[in-house]
Amino acid sequence: MTASFPFSAIVAQEEMKRAILICAIEPRIGGVLVFGDRGTGKSTAVRALAALLPKMAAVTGCPYQCAPEQMAGLCSACQGGGAPKVRQVPVPVVDLPLGATEDRVVGALDLERALTQGEKAFEPGLLARAHRGFLYIDEVNLLEDHLVDLLLDVAASGENVVEREGLSVRHPARFVLIGSGNPEEGELRPQLLDRFGLSVEVTTPTDLPTRMEVVRRRDDFERDAGAFIRKWKSRDGKLRRQLSAAQTLLPEVEVPEASLELAARLCLALGTDGLRGELTLIRSARAYAALVGDRQIEARHLRVVAPSCLRHRLRRDPLDDAGSGVRVERAVAEVLPE
Repeated sequence: MTASFPFSAIVAQEEMKRAILICAIEPRIGGVLVFGDRGTGKSTAVRALAALLPKMAAVTGCPYQCAPEQMAGLCSACQGGGAPKVRQVPVPVVDLPLGATEDRVVGALDLERALTQGEKAFEPGLLARAHRGFLYIDEVNLLEDHLVDLLLDVAASGENVVEREGLSVRHPARFVLIGSGNPEEGELRPQLLDRFGLSVEVTTPTDLPTRMEVVRRRDDFERDAGAFIRKWKSRDGKLRRQLSAAQTLLPEVEVPEASLELAARLCLALGTDGLRGELTLIRSARAYAALVGDRQIEARHLRVVAPSCLRHRLRRDPLDDAGSGVRVERAVAEVLPE
């Protein structure tokens, strides 16, 4: 298995790293879309996340990594007979290749068992592997339309239903969707764009010291990955403990009425459609507050997460040449002044 670049060794790109950590703390946010230049660490950050996350409890032998403490959400195979055996497993971070077939994504008939044993058995797909974890799509704006439709259905229901080749299978498929891409290669379908809780824009660093540090660290990693990982092990460990503490603290973080009002005022000022913007803003602010060890959402937490939550939810204004990020910053300055 190829070693992953340490998460804590990634230079700059603070908004991207924060967004990924926030979604790891609060999966209900709906995932992260990372758009930007090539070679800015998008894929590196996602792959580094796999090594950073604390392990999770899963039912032994379950192909869907069912959570033993959530009896209502168990698959049909885990629902029968007594208390399930439990093991600790890594949180899955699964790649969905652009050329993947629908059978590989949703699962299909296990041909080997059908031919050798004459049994109709289900071979789980990528959605099964990603349950309770992360599904990563690089170049998500190039994903085929039929796979986009499929992902939208599963993301909305939290369940994968397969009806084909004499099979009738349904299993839990709740995952955090992470997509990355280059906007020069095409836009994302609005239906899929709306499913991402957070949107991050990454750019190539323009200052000399940052560029030099990126090259230095990447070169050190490629020359001796083992030594580089050992060098950053303690910092990754500290970040892992911070992430675990935030997941524990999250249910205790309070949302005062004043913060709810500020979130609503900000979305009204920007003219966002629907109420998903407010909901994502509150959930993200709560997760960020837990990450930094605070027990109550305040304006400063909303101020930090607002650009990621709202920049992709704005209607295009033909009378305003500024990008969506600039419009969010203006509204934040007016509604949430420091």
